[in-house]
Amino acid sequence: MADTLFLFDNRGESRNPYRNLAVEEYLTRHAPAGSVTLYLWQNRKTVVIGRNQNAWGECRAEALERDGGRLARRLSGGGAVYHDDGNLNFTFCAPDGTYDEARQAGVIARAAAAFGIYVEKTGRNDLTADGRKFSGNAYWHADGQNFHHGTILIDADMGALARYLDTASSKLHAKGVKSVPSKVVNLSELNPAVTVDAFAAAMKDAFVAEYGGAPAVLTGADMDADELAEREAFFASWAWRYGRKIPFTGAWSGQFPWGFLRLYIRADGGVITDASVDSDGMASEVIAAIPEALLGARYSREAMDARICTIPVRTPLEEEVIASAAALIRRGDEE
Repeated sequence: MADTLFLFDNRGESRNPYRNLAVEEYLTRHAPAGSVTLYLWQNRKTVVIGRNQNAWGECRAEALERDGGRLARRLSGGGAVYHDDGNLNFTFCAPDGTYDEARQAGVIARAAAAFGIYVEKTGRNDLTADGRKFSGNAYWHADGQNFHHGTILIDADMGALARYLDTASSKLHAKGVKSVPSKVVNLSELNPAVTVDAFAAAMKDAFVAEYGGAPAVLTGADMDADELAEREAFFASWAWRYGRKIPFTGAWSGQFPWGFLRLYIRADGGVITDASVDSDGMASEVIAAIPEALLGARYSREAMDARICTIPVRTPLEEEVIASAAALIRRGDEE
């Protein structure tokens, strides 16, 4: 049970994705024991990719930036999403003990029910209404602190969503989703009374109803300005957003129930000198640990398999990811 509730509606302060991601991380890392924070935010004309995704492969980044949009990379795993002023973003920040994904999803379901819209959880991380996706969710865990965040399509530009995300390697394209509204839906299509402001208000009411008690209302002034500025610069940096491409000696790829994995290796003299990974999997911390674990290993299936299997895991999903990566190497299915 949460002892303390906090609420931060940042929509009036920032539509900058790098600032908003910095605030999200700050709220999570500084969440006191026994608390739950609901953070509401919006980005303007932004594609946000998962922590381990290839920026060039998951969206039309050049077209997006040419049109005045921005590319951002988040801390959590999962796939690419499009944000604009018709999209409401939410984050639940909570330490171990009060973090509860089922209750957090329940807040969204309560808010939707206020408009006569009933929610189902499908797949790995989607919320659907009327059989169509309106919210994709992702998760991050570090040092006993956690967040659960996602998008809520209210009145988003579906044409822009398809234009910037529908690349040859994207999940949208792979699923044959050329007519985007057939698979995803704006909640305003299901009930015209749903606006971003109205749904944000319903989320606040549902948060109180789910947890009980009135939340303390936060603003940007409650946070350390220097720390926020430093993290905003990090999220805006080219190195974080685009990462790096390495000339590789070998590459492996596979599709699994939890997502796809591509592993690129550079070796010199039979020793791995560099590695990178591309994945839309939700176990972002474990996936990100794979390249580092491989550095210095012999460039052989046995040595790589052994290194991957040393990565610590905490959950069944993380165990599945590591088992999949090791099996991919053992099979030797190089591209």
